[in-house]
Amino acid sequence: MNHPIIPIAVQQVERQRKREAPKGRRVDPIALAEVQRLLGAESRQRDLLIEHLHKIQDHFGHLPASHLAALAQEMRLAQTEVYEVASFYHHFDVVKEGQAAPQKLTVRVCDGLACEMAGAQELLAKLPSILGKEVRVIAAPCIGRCEQAPAVAVHQNPVANATVDKVATTVAAGSLQHQPQGFIDLWNYQQAGGYTLLKQCAEGGRDVESVIKAMEDSGLRGLGGAGFPAGRKWRIVRGEAGPRLMAVNIDEGEPGTFKDRYYLERDPHRFLEGMLIAAWAVGIETIYVYLRDEYHGCRSMLETELEKLRLAPPIANLPKIELRRGAGAYICGEESAMIESIEGKRGMPRLRPPYVAQVGLFGRPTLEHNFETLFWVREILERGGAWFASHGRNGRKGLRSFSVSGRVKDPGVKLAPAGITIRELIAEYCGGMLDGHQFYAYLPGGASGGILPATMGDIPLDFDTLQPYGCFIGSAAVMVLSDQDTATAAARNMMRFFHHESCGQCTPCRVGTAKAAALMEQPKWDLPLLADLSLVMRDASICGLGQAAPNPMDCVIKYFPHELA
Repeated sequence: MNHPIIPIAVQQVERQRKREAPKGRRVDPIALAEVQRLLGAESRQRDLLIEHLHKIQDHFGHLPASHLAALAQEMRLAQTEVYEVASFYHHFDVVKEGQAAPQKLTVRVCDGLACEMAGAQELLAKLPSILGKEVRVIAAPCIGRCEQAPAVAVHQNPVANATVDKVATTVAAGSLQHQPQGFIDLWNYQQAGGYTLLKQCAEGGRDVESVIKAMEDSGLRGLGGAGFPAGRKWRIVRGEAGPRLMAVNIDEGEPGTFKDRYYLERDPHRFLEGMLIAAWAVGIETIYVYLRDEYHGCRSMLETELEKLRLAPPIANLPKIELRRGAGAYICGEESAMIESIEGKRGMPRLRPPYVAQVGLFGRPTLEHNFETLFWVREILERGGAWFASHGRNGRKGLRSFSVSGRVKDPGVKLAPAGITIRELIAEYCGGMLDGHQFYAYLPGGASGGILPATMGDIPLDFDTLQPYGCFIGSAAVMVLSDQDTATAAARNMMRFFHHESCGQCTPCRVGTAKAAALMEQPKWDLPLLADLSLVMRDASICGLGQAAPNPMDCVIKYFPHELA
């Protein structure tokens, strides 16, 4: 078959314009040299990304885009990967080309519920004009010092029971760092018998089965909020194929919670010994301790005490202990989000299964524990599981460390029997209500634990006792409201917090918290729409943040309808 021939004209060859540089930000040699100097001889491994970002933030007071590009080259990462991690965390200030850097000094005023009730908004209104333009004053979510409300952080130095004058004096003095004082250091801890129990375990004086059995007999449950039996967790992870890892959660971002910080600032080695006993019993190779960035003094103190342990280990073959620094993200209190953060990523919760005990840090079986759970290990093993279980009221077993804040005379950490009621807790441990205040309502489990009226003040405070009322104890963060407060205002504060702290991974939480917060600011609540939002958030959110965020809102509708009339 004959085909028509289509002539093709020969086009004149033109000189093509070549790209002068690779697409994207070019790495500035000066910025690269500065990053290399800051990192020194430290490893450039992927999971240290957040640690290296902190070095740049601490040095410059922000994260220049040029230095992010340099860090990406130095760590052999994509620039987008470094940027998405840096922009995820609240304590990193990314400054792009042409943007002004923030002031060198930042003052963070906690606007959590306890601090808001104690006058945080007044501080936020007055401090900017008093401190001047050279100081950045910003509102911050709970900084873990609710018993010291209102609490303020001047750079890395907390100011308790803050007033305008106290903050101004701290700024003027240049007092920017915090170092806990009066804690039990390694020498004093060992003089009082510390690490003797660990030595007994390592040298064969105690066997693994008897130790795990004592933990099971004690009834000790995870004290970070989930309440999973500690002894059973040890047995499960020990049954997984090695190598096994351990992750210790000291993120403690739940508004109203400060018990871990309280104990850590006083007796750090009691926690460390419990941690090492757990590692011995389960067969842990490496331990990662994740400490929230707001606890700057604790981090400095822990670095010093851990170095002492490394130089004079109480046992042979001490597991490697890595101290990792959070960067201001409440979501990293969720165990899988914390593991993502330890790996140097954005703190986004993982879908489960598989569970952390099976596939956790770096894909290995991981024993994940809250600080306080490990703090009790030594005492339980020395006194026996039955001793711990012998405490309790109203049919409950064990002891609970309640973080109490709000309108009581003596806020703080209260070690009390599990099952105590809020009325008993206030009267016996907190010196009663503040003068001129009448008990009105309480939050039994921090921001996500719901709100109950004073008329329901005889419910035992413990795991599983509050669920029938739409609440839970969580990390035992008890916030007390008086007749000078409203549950509606408390719920608004909580929902603003959840909106601010949602990681944004799933739509029900990301959009639900934003819409709920906006609806709750209205003079009249759209109850049918809020009910729909609550249902979707509970049923479809990936993790506990979105699932529990509606609790305060739903409790107001159920138990405080008179406030909405």
